[in-house]
Amino acid sequence: MSERVLFRGARIVDPVAGRDEVADVSVVDGRIDQVGPGIEAAEAEVLDCAGLVLTPGLVDLHTHLREPGFEYKETIASGTRAAAAGGFTAVSSMANTDPVTDHAGIVAEIRDKAAEAGAADVFPVGAITKGLAGESMAELGEMVEAGVRVFSDDGNCVPTARMLRNALVYAKAFPAEVVIADHCEDASLVEGGHMHEGVQSSSMGLAGRPAEAEEIVVARDLAIARATGGRIHICHVSSARSVELLRRAKRDGVRVTAEVTPHHLVFTDDDLVGYDTNFKVHPPLRTAEDREALRGAVADGTIDVIATDHAPHAVEEKESEFDLSPPGTIGLETALAAVLTHLVAPGIVELPRAIEAMSAMPARILGATGHGGSIDAGAPANLTAFDPSETWVVQAPFVSKARNSAFLGRELTGRVRHTMLRGALTVADGKVRG
Repeated sequence: MSERVLFRGARIVDPVAGRDEVADVSVVDGRIDQVGPGIEAAEAEVLDCAGLVLTPGLVDLHTHLREPGFEYKETIASGTRAAAAGGFTAVSSMANTDPVTDHAGIVAEIRDKAAEAGAADVFPVGAITKGLAGESMAELGEMVEAGVRVFSDDGNCVPTARMLRNALVYAKAFPAEVVIADHCEDASLVEGGHMHEGVQSSSMGLAGRPAEAEEIVVARDLAIARATGGRIHICHVSSARSVELLRRAKRDGVRVTAEVTPHHLVFTDDDLVGYDTNFKVHPPLRTAEDREALRGAVADGTIDVIATDHAPHAVEEKESEFDLSPPGTIGLETALAAVLTHLVAPGIVELPRAIEAMSAMPARILGATGHGGSIDAGAPANLTAFDPSETWVVQAPFVSKARNSAFLGRELTGRVRHTMLRGALTVADGKVRG
């Protein structure tokens, strides 16, 4: 007998097909079987979705799963379970592992462990340079053959224009679409800095990381992408001037995409006045003016993707002195609710655009085949259903091993009720299965 699940009476928001309607969705043996009103429920597990929104499964373009090497912070199993809890059916895994994901062997290891865990598909991001050292190019060719489509030294900026140019030119040689993604911060300007350089950093007595450190590198990267015709992706944009550079570059035909995190869309450097290390992130939270520019850029598509930059740390690391604490916040379990609460509910971003930025666009960039597609008969059943009106307070414990969340103690509206990966419910009625 075939396995069948019926999502009954959900509001289907499908940005790929432009669909926004109430209907049923039937899933049989891992694929969508029917979409429409009044589908028969014989021999199906019926999920009452009245009042819920059903979308393509979310896809995170920027996830630190930490394994291999830093399993005390997060594992592939715990990280992908956290992803499922947040409505994600696919995530990337950034290359700053130990050993670094700079060859096909590590790519295979990550994929095997993700398949064993079964909570979400993992698409490893390969390192641009060996060991993330910025000195010689990693084995991009063998990683492309292994299915990698995005390369980044995230955590480290590509240090020289020559190295970036070589990577962009080399990436163009592959038949598959290959993207070079850069963490844009000039190291010479941010060394020793802990937060945005401005009024707050001065009043708090903390060394700053100026917005210019990002903007200089964004300008460099866009110029090299224009010259080479290569595909560049700008990670975690934080500055209003970076947004203007991106807007101009897109208008000029540069092949560029960009992402922003939920925490940069919600918080500012004012939130650091209590020295809460959960707000210490790189790039840093900036001013309210920067935040408003980022929000507008998501709304008009200048910024293509909302990505979590999920960065788990051990409790003792984050609870150390502010200047010794590592940067980063977890985000997989709160990303959707943060976007619904702070962008969709106030009318800043329309719901279909928000879902596109968290599903279809990251899937396209990442090469996550089968994810972020239209909710149509025959498509893989990678789906997310959430309650747009449920209000909850973010608190530990999380599904993630970590608890360093910038949203800890905050009230959010919108919560995932069901997540489905290829026809299997990884989350049912708000509970992670398995």
